[in-house]
Amino acid sequence: MNSLLPAPLRAFTLALLLLVVAARADHWPAWRGADGLGTVTGKLPPLKWSATENVKWKVPLPDRGNSTPIVWGSRVFVTQPLEKENRRTLMCLDRASGKLLWQSGVTYTDKEATHKTNPQCSASPVTDGERVIAFFGSAGLFAYDFNGRELWRRELGKHIHEWGNAASPVLHGDLCILNFGPGPNNFLLAVDKRTGKTVWKVETPNEHPAERTDGFKGQKRGVIGSWSTPILVKAGGRDELVMSHPNDLRAFNPQTGARLWKCDGLNPLIYSSPIFGDGVVVGMGGFYGSTVAARAGGSGDVTATHRLWQSVRTANRLGCGIVHGGHIYILNTSGIAECLELKTGKTVWEERLPGVGPKKESWSSLVRAGDRLYVLNQSGDTVVLRAAPKFEVLAVNALGNELTNASHAVADGEVFIRTHQNLWCIAGSGAE
Repeated sequence: MNSLLPAPLRAFTLALLLLVVAARADHWPAWRGADGLGTVTGKLPPLKWSATENVKWKVPLPDRGNSTPIVWGSRVFVTQPLEKENRRTLMCLDRASGKLLWQSGVTYTDKEATHKTNPQCSASPVTDGERVIAFFGSAGLFAYDFNGRELWRRELGKHIHEWGNAASPVLHGDLCILNFGPGPNNFLLAVDKRTGKTVWKVETPNEHPAERTDGFKGQKRGVIGSWSTPILVKAGGRDELVMSHPNDLRAFNPQTGARLWKCDGLNPLIYSSPIFGDGVVVGMGGFYGSTVAARAGGSGDVTATHRLWQSVRTANRLGCGIVHGGHIYILNTSGIAECLELKTGKTVWEERLPGVGPKKESWSSLVRAGDRLYVLNQSGDTVVLRAAPKFEVLAVNALGNELTNASHAVADGEVFIRTHQNLWCIAGSGAE
């Protein structure tokens, strides 16, 4: 803080900053939190819990679902399909009790293909505290106020892919940005969050590579596409909208959609979003794909100038990792966690994680709170690791074997876990 400011003004400024930090800590407004990178601010969540210990509430959900909840103040929001009714909905629950306050949505009866393990409404919603925006695939993009009243809707065309959709909308200023894809009708779109009107649109067709670097090697026409939710990063004094695209990392001007740079080296099948830290963007492919690390802030094709390293045919990865302290932490789909050096890609450790339930595989993304990593497997077990170059398990917390493909949401020390059966709120001291 500027020491030249008068003492009363310095005190006021400090108090204002503390209020801003506290307000941010009270929310988890989007998939992977306020920064889109899985970082917890403010109060630490509990280290240990079970199906009966440190459970604030548990409420049954009406159907299965893969999306992650979001939190704003006293409210929790989660997208929810009602498959037999052909409904796609947004649920709002009271954060203190888990009571359902309202459920709004749309009926969509046209058949829309998806993988049998990927029900509709897999995209998480996003909020700015005034409106909540949810993507319902071919049914469109919808905005609701905090009372469940529909503010606007946008029909964006048919989403066509045999494995369905999962990319979540993100907010940047007055814009709501969405990766509509994968499939033949594939684009990045920015709309005015207040009206839903298009501000910019960039076609992002999926390109078949000459040669694949993943488990489909030798098959030029195998499954391709990106389920990447874009992230927003600061680099070189500017904002960059970055996403993992088939074959490359791409960065765009979030205000105009103009492409800033691209870095080659990914495979053409992408499940996870890029991760970021220390000025470096890391993109990870799915199904034994490639991993690429590149410095942000470039211009044009930066493969030769900004790419730090590439790793070909890595383990299968659906969830997103964490960059912290010069290292990358990632959980492979098989349940094996890795720690890599950020600048080189060199493996520091590689360990299979313990668990209580039978399914130790994971589709979930990591969350970091201080020096802890919270890792969720498909049995609903949360393994807590030390975010350090020495492997250390701090806790294993089981909920009783409930299937989950979502990720943790953490706000003001509370952890929200969505399984196919229930929505859980975990609360307790984080100081263990």
